[in-house]
Amino acid sequence: MPHTELTARALLLDMDGTLVDSEAVVRRVWRRWADRLGVDVNRAYAIMHGRQAYATMAELLPDRPMELNRADGRRLLAEEAADVAGIVPIPGAPAFLAALAGLPHALVTSADLRLARVRMAAAGLPMPPVRVTAESVSASKPDPECFLKGAAELGVDPADCVVFEDSAAGITAGRAAGMRVVGIGARAAACHPDLHLDTLEALKVATDPDGTIRLAAVS
Repeated sequence: MPHTELTARALLLDMDGTLVDSEAVVRRVWRRWADRLGVDVNRAYAIMHGRQAYATMAELLPDRPMELNRADGRRLLAEEAADVAGIVPIPGAPAFLAALAGLPHALVTSADLRLARVRMAAAGLPMPPVRVTAESVSASKPDPECFLKGAAELGVDPADCVVFEDSAAGITAGRAAGMRVVGIGARAAACHPDLHLDTLEALKVATDPDGTIRLAAVS
Protein backbone atom coordinates (compact mmCIF):
# COMPACT_ATOMS: atom_id res chain seq x y z
CA MET A 1 0.00 0.00 0.00
CA PRO A 2 1.44 3.45 -0.91
CA HIS A 3 2.85 5.58 1.90
CA THR A 4 1.96 9.17 2.72
CA GLU A 5 5.29 9.76 4.47
CA LEU A 6 8.82 8.38 4.06
CA THR A 7 12.02 8.97 6.02
CA ALA A 8 15.56 8.92 4.68
CA ARG A 9 19.16 9.87 5.40
CA ALA A 10 19.81 10.93 1.77
CA LEU A 11 17.87 11.61 -1.42
CA LEU A 12 18.82 10.57 -4.97
CA LEU A 13 17.18 12.69 -7.65
CA ASP A 14 16.55 11.90 -11.29
CA MET A 15 16.53 14.97 -13.55
CA ASP A 16 14.34 14.74 -16.68
CA GLY A 17 10.68 14.40 -15.79
CA THR A 18 11.48 14.67 -12.08
CA LEU A 19 13.13 18.09 -11.71
CA VAL A 20 13.16 19.33 -15.30
CA ASP A 21 10.46 19.18 -17.99
CA SER A 22 12.47 18.51 -21.16
CA GLU A 23 9.84 16.45 -22.97
CA ALA A 24 9.59 18.76 -26.00
CA VAL A 25 13.35 18.68 -26.65
CA VAL A 26 13.62 14.93 -26.16
CA ARG A 27 10.79 14.26 -28.60
CA ARG A 28 12.30 16.55 -31.25
CA VAL A 29 15.70 14.87 -31.05
CA TRP A 30 14.34 11.32 -31.00
CA ARG A 31 12.00 12.00 -33.93
CA ARG A 32 14.94 13.06 -36.08
CA TRP A 33 16.87 9.93 -35.09
CA ALA A 34 13.89 7.64 -35.74
CA ASP A 35 13.26 9.20 -39.14
CA ARG A 36 16.90 8.67 -40.13
CA LEU A 37 16.79 4.99 -39.15
CA GLY A 38 13.24 4.23 -40.26
CA VAL A 39 12.17 3.41 -36.70
CA ASP A 40 8.61 3.94 -35.45
CA VAL A 41 9.09 6.98 -33.24
CA ASN A 42 6.15 6.02 -31.04
CA ARG A 43 7.98 2.82 -30.08
CA ALA A 44 10.94 4.98 -29.07
CA TYR A 45 8.73 7.35 -27.06
CA ALA A 46 7.22 4.38 -25.21
CA ILE A 47 10.51 3.06 -23.82
CA MET A 48 13.10 5.87 -23.87
CA HIS A 49 12.27 7.58 -20.56
CA GLY A 50 14.92 7.10 -17.89
CA ARG A 51 17.34 5.14 -20.04
CA GLN A 52 20.56 6.15 -21.70
CA ALA A 53 19.97 6.53 -25.45
CA TYR A 54 22.10 3.56 -26.46
CA ALA A 55 20.02 1.24 -24.29
CA THR A 56 16.80 2.39 -25.95
CA MET A 57 18.37 1.97 -29.39
CA ALA A 58 19.50 -1.55 -28.54
CA GLU A 59 15.94 -2.52 -27.69
CA LEU A 60 14.53 -0.92 -30.82
CA LEU A 61 17.22 -2.36 -33.13
CA PRO A 62 18.45 -5.57 -31.43
CA ASP A 63 20.64 -6.64 -34.36
CA ARG A 64 22.45 -3.32 -34.67
CA PRO A 65 26.07 -3.26 -33.43
CA MET A 66 26.26 -1.71 -29.97
CA GLU A 67 29.12 0.58 -31.00
CA LEU A 68 26.77 2.27 -33.47
CA ASN A 69 24.15 2.71 -30.76
CA ARG A 70 26.70 4.24 -28.40
CA ALA A 71 27.97 6.59 -31.12
CA ASP A 72 24.42 7.68 -31.94
CA GLY A 73 23.74 8.09 -28.22
CA ARG A 74 26.63 10.53 -27.92
CA ARG A 75 25.33 12.48 -30.92
CA LEU A 76 21.86 12.69 -29.39
CA LEU A 77 23.30 14.01 -26.13
CA ALA A 78 25.11 16.74 -28.07
CA GLU A 79 21.93 17.62 -30.00
CA GLU A 80 19.94 17.81 -26.78
CA ALA A 81 22.55 20.02 -25.12
CA ALA A 82 22.24 22.47 -28.03
CA ASP A 83 18.44 22.71 -27.75
CA VAL A 84 16.91 24.28 -24.64
CA ALA A 85 13.68 25.57 -26.18
CA GLY A 86 10.73 24.78 -23.94
CA ILE A 87 12.74 23.54 -20.96
CA VAL A 88 11.09 24.50 -17.65
CA PRO A 89 11.27 23.21 -14.07
CA ILE A 90 8.78 20.63 -12.88
CA PRO A 91 6.28 22.52 -10.69
CA GLY A 92 7.67 22.70 -7.17
CA ALA A 93 11.25 21.82 -8.16
CA PRO A 94 12.83 25.18 -7.21
CA ALA A 95 11.35 25.13 -3.71
CA PHE A 96 12.17 21.43 -3.31
CA LEU A 97 15.85 21.91 -4.14
CA ALA A 98 16.00 24.96 -1.90
CA ALA A 99 14.67 22.81 0.95
CA LEU A 100 17.49 20.31 0.34
CA ALA A 101 20.29 22.84 0.73
CA GLY A 102 22.74 21.40 3.23
CA LEU A 103 21.06 17.96 3.25
CA PRO A 104 22.65 14.85 1.68
CA HIS A 105 21.37 14.54 -1.88
CA ALA A 106 22.65 13.76 -5.34
CA LEU A 107 21.56 14.15 -8.95
CA VAL A 108 21.40 10.73 -10.61
CA THR A 109 20.65 11.08 -14.31
CA SER A 110 21.06 9.23 -17.61
CA ALA A 111 22.22 12.52 -19.15
CA ASP A 112 25.92 13.25 -19.38
CA LEU A 113 27.38 16.02 -17.23
CA ARG A 114 27.31 18.61 -20.02
CA LEU A 115 23.61 18.02 -20.73
CA ALA A 116 22.76 17.94 -17.02
CA ARG A 117 24.40 21.34 -16.52
CA VAL A 118 22.68 22.80 -19.58
CA ARG A 119 19.23 21.56 -18.61
CA MET A 120 19.44 22.48 -14.94
CA ALA A 121 20.63 25.98 -15.90
CA ALA A 122 17.89 26.35 -18.54
CA ALA A 123 15.32 25.42 -15.90
CA GLY A 124 16.86 27.86 -13.41
CA LEU A 125 17.72 25.09 -10.96
CA PRO A 126 20.91 24.70 -8.88
CA MET A 127 23.15 21.73 -9.60
CA PRO A 128 23.50 19.41 -6.58
CA PRO A 129 27.14 19.16 -5.48
CA VAL A 130 27.10 15.37 -5.95
CA ARG A 131 26.25 14.11 -9.44
CA VAL A 132 26.10 10.66 -11.02
CA THR A 133 25.84 11.08 -14.79
CA ALA A 134 26.14 8.88 -17.87
CA GLU A 135 29.94 9.01 -17.80
CA SER A 136 29.96 7.74 -14.21
CA VAL A 137 28.44 4.31 -14.86
CA SER A 138 28.88 1.28 -17.08
CA ALA A 139 25.18 0.36 -17.34
CA SER A 140 21.98 2.28 -18.00
CA LYS A 141 18.88 2.35 -15.83
CA PRO A 142 17.04 0.04 -15.07
CA ASP A 143 20.38 -1.30 -13.80
CA PRO A 144 20.80 -0.08 -10.18
CA GLU A 145 24.47 0.90 -10.58
CA CYS A 146 23.77 4.64 -10.76
CA PHE A 147 21.77 4.75 -7.53
CA LEU A 148 24.20 2.50 -5.68
CA LYS A 149 27.02 4.79 -6.76
CA GLY A 150 25.07 7.84 -5.59
CA ALA A 151 24.55 6.27 -2.17
CA ALA A 152 28.24 5.36 -1.94
CA GLU A 153 29.36 8.89 -2.85
CA LEU A 154 27.10 10.29 -0.13
CA GLY A 155 28.32 7.66 2.35
CA VAL A 156 24.78 6.47 3.08
CA ASP A 157 23.46 2.89 3.17
CA PRO A 158 21.16 2.18 0.18
CA ALA A 159 18.34 1.20 2.54
CA ASP A 160 18.48 4.72 4.00
CA CYS A 161 18.13 6.43 0.61
CA VAL A 162 14.96 7.54 -1.15
CA VAL A 163 14.94 7.87 -4.93
CA PHE A 164 12.88 10.47 -6.82
CA GLU A 165 11.92 9.21 -10.28
CA ASP A 166 9.33 9.58 -13.03
CA SER A 167 10.07 6.61 -15.31
CA ALA A 168 9.59 2.85 -15.15
CA ALA A 169 13.29 2.30 -15.84
CA GLY A 170 14.31 4.63 -13.02
CA ILE A 171 11.83 3.23 -10.52
CA THR A 172 12.98 -0.31 -11.35
CA ALA A 173 16.60 0.76 -10.85
CA GLY A 174 15.83 2.36 -7.49
CA ARG A 175 14.03 -0.71 -6.23
CA ALA A 176 16.81 -2.99 -7.48
CA ALA A 177 19.23 -0.87 -5.44
CA GLY A 178 17.19 -1.65 -2.32
CA MET A 179 15.81 1.87 -2.03
CA ARG A 180 12.34 3.32 -1.59
CA VAL A 181 10.97 5.46 -4.39
CA VAL A 182 8.97 8.67 -4.66
CA GLY A 183 7.31 8.69 -8.08
CA ILE A 184 6.61 11.99 -9.83
CA GLY A 185 3.89 12.36 -12.47
CA ALA A 186 1.60 10.11 -14.47
CA ARG A 187 4.26 7.68 -15.78
CA ALA A 188 5.40 6.95 -12.24
CA ALA A 189 1.90 6.26 -10.97
CA ALA A 190 1.63 3.17 -13.17
CA CYS A 191 4.69 1.70 -11.41
CA HIS A 192 3.16 1.95 -7.91
CA PRO A 193 6.04 3.74 -6.15
CA ASP A 194 6.20 3.89 -2.36
CA LEU A 195 4.95 7.48 -2.47
CA HIS A 196 3.37 9.10 -5.53
CA LEU A 197 3.07 12.83 -6.24
CA ASP A 198 1.57 14.55 -9.27
CA THR A 199 4.27 17.23 -8.96
CA LEU A 200 6.83 18.31 -6.38
CA GLU A 201 4.40 20.98 -5.22
CA ALA A 202 2.62 18.19 -3.32
CA LEU A 203 5.67 17.43 -1.16
CA LYS A 204 6.66 18.71 2.27
CA VAL A 205 10.28 18.27 3.37
CA ALA A 206 11.22 18.41 7.05
CA THR A 207 14.37 17.46 8.98
CA ASP A 208 14.66 15.98 12.46
CA PRO A 209 17.46 17.07 14.83
CA ASP A 210 19.31 13.80 14.12
CA GLY A 211 19.39 14.54 10.39
CA THR A 212 16.51 12.27 9.39
CA ILE A 213 14.74 13.68 6.33
CA ARG A 214 10.94 13.44 6.41
CA LEU A 215 9.02 13.47 3.13
CA ALA A 216 5.27 13.86 3.32
CA ALA A 217 2.56 14.16 0.68
CA VAL A 218 0.33 17.19 1.19
CA SER A 219 -3.04 17.88 -0.38
